[in-house]
Amino acid sequence: MRADTSDEMQWPAHTRAFCAELPFTQRTTIFEHGKGIQLFDSRGRDYLDALSGVFVTCFGYDCEPIIEAMTAQLRRGLAFQPPLHGTNHNALRLAAALADLAPEGITTVKLLSGGSEAVEAAIRLARLYHTARGKPTKQKIISHYESYHGATYGALALTGHPGVGVFGTPMPGAVHTLPPEALVKKWGLTAEEAGQQAAALIEQTIEAEGPDNVAALVVETFSQLRELATTDPGYFTRLREICDRHEVLLVFDEIVTGFGRTGQNFGADTVGVTPDLICAGKGISGGYAPLSALLMHERVSTPFRDDNGHMAFGTTHTFSGNPIATAAGLAAVTHFTEGGFLPRIQHLSARLRQNLTDAVGDKATVNITGLLCGISVPGADDSDLVEAACWRNGVIVRGMPYGIMLAPPFITTEAQLDTISAVVGAAIDEVVG
Repeated sequence: MRADTSDEMQWPAHTRAFCAELPFTQRTTIFEHGKGIQLFDSRGRDYLDALSGVFVTCFGYDCEPIIEAMTAQLRRGLAFQPPLHGTNHNALRLAAALADLAPEGITTVKLLSGGSEAVEAAIRLARLYHTARGKPTKQKIISHYESYHGATYGALALTGHPGVGVFGTPMPGAVHTLPPEALVKKWGLTAEEAGQQAAALIEQTIEAEGPDNVAALVVETFSQLRELATTDPGYFTRLREICDRHEVLLVFDEIVTGFGRTGQNFGADTVGVTPDLICAGKGISGGYAPLSALLMHERVSTPFRDDNGHMAFGTTHTFSGNPIATAAGLAAVTHFTEGGFLPRIQHLSARLRQNLTDAVGDKATVNITGLLCGISVPGADDSDLVEAACWRNGVIVRGMPYGIMLAPPFITTEAQLDTISAVVGAAIDEVVG
């Protein structure tokens, strides 16, 4: 698999003017092309992408139905339409397809370009919703510590992590509470006990802030920063009851967990609770175009509908509902539904769980839901070493403070899954000893 094992990357001189997302390291590479779940770089090395890019490329790097749909749209001569004056058929059909895929009661969709935009839209809509109903003081947004909701101003404010403080004063009105996983660690509670206590903390927080001041509660169904541990389902049931009691909108950030990743259409289906708003993104275009969506329950969209039942919600973004992006999204959703991917995801999930459990033994803990997996490695002082060991052996994973994350594409074969598990097991053995 390895064509060049050199750790030294020869960067072209013009890269000095390029600002990357993260610092350049010895593993920073220039990717040339992809096929299936494989990526190939400029040095001739190939990798199994066990992270789906970053939870995005669920159908791999050469999905013909999506490529054909985007190509056909380009050939129609409509790569963009004036967003202040109209929309396009792809956007309308994609919105309908997403509403059909979502839990019952979700009827309205606002299309956007990325996860952070969807979270920002949820914040704006929650506040506007209460204002429209004559309760303009309901402005505060509650979220968890140790969460992640995006990289824009409002989304960063909801991200309960001290690291975001480097960007200055956060958006006013963001309030945080402890998640159930933190209570499990701090007090040694069972998942059920932690869910009960964490829900009680949220209700106490709403009451302390004043129910007339709280607009929404934003939570993840499964959190990448919290080891992807499974929260007791009763927790989400309690959140629904608490939000209803205090007229607070319940928002699920499903940028990562939506669109089949948990083995169900949405994480909401997996935990068995329907929120008022769902922020979806990542895989809904298969990674072929920037795309996200804010999905709204009918009770939230109703106050904004005109006499004909139409809803408008600003502000808009230049590329929201873009014809090329929505062509990719519509093809991806159609491919997902017509291709019957959920049974395949569930089958691969069971195989991955068994393989990884066997591979890591008692050196690590495997948390897996669908094709979303967090591996906690207590013996690794630097999880980056585990990620690096996987990289050297041709498997892309994500290093986290607790260990590593995996999110294989939905098209991964059993043989590829076996290879990924073996490489991960060997990497943990190498680092932990």
